[in-house]
Amino acid sequence: MNFFLLGYMGSGKSTIGKQLSAKLSCDFVDLDSYIETQENASISKIFKIKGEIYFRKIETKYLKEVSEFKTSTLIALGGGTPCYGNNMEIIKNAAEAKSVYLKLSIPNLVNRLFDEKGKRPLIAHITTKEALTEFIGKHLFERSAYYSESDVTITTDGLTVQEIEDKFVASLL
Repeated sequence: MNFFLLGYMGSGKSTIGKQLSAKLSCDFVDLDSYIETQENASISKIFKIKGEIYFRKIETKYLKEVSEFKTSTLIALGGGTPCYGNNMEIIKNAAEAKSVYLKLSIPNLVNRLFDEKGKRPLIAHITTKEALTEFIGKHLFERSAYYSESDVTITTDGLTVQEIEDKFVASLL
């Protein structure tokens, strides 16, 4: 079985995904890292040199590729992945797959993302926590329809990694 972790940037998809894949004895793919390896460039560099439209096209290409892996794989998606093109359709139509939305509140997202915004092309230009709060709020409003199509939603506010893992495993039963 394949598992797709969805959620806004900073929601913990990569961190949780690495640990969960070990617990579930399956492979782990961070889609952004996979894209960086395939393109031999960082996401920031791809955005800067080729633009977001190019990035979204290759993101779909690589999502389709990893969704067709024949071994059990936990795939941590980029925050925007489900929201572009036919990506949510690819996720929902993947054979023997389950999608899980890691939902985190806006204040917690702001706290996690503010100090690392330089590494994230979509928010690198934002200079205040207030502006970041507004940006995330607007983005989440736009993206929530896609995220809510997930098979399972786990609200992660105040939970430890272990508690999130336990909720994930419980969702499989």
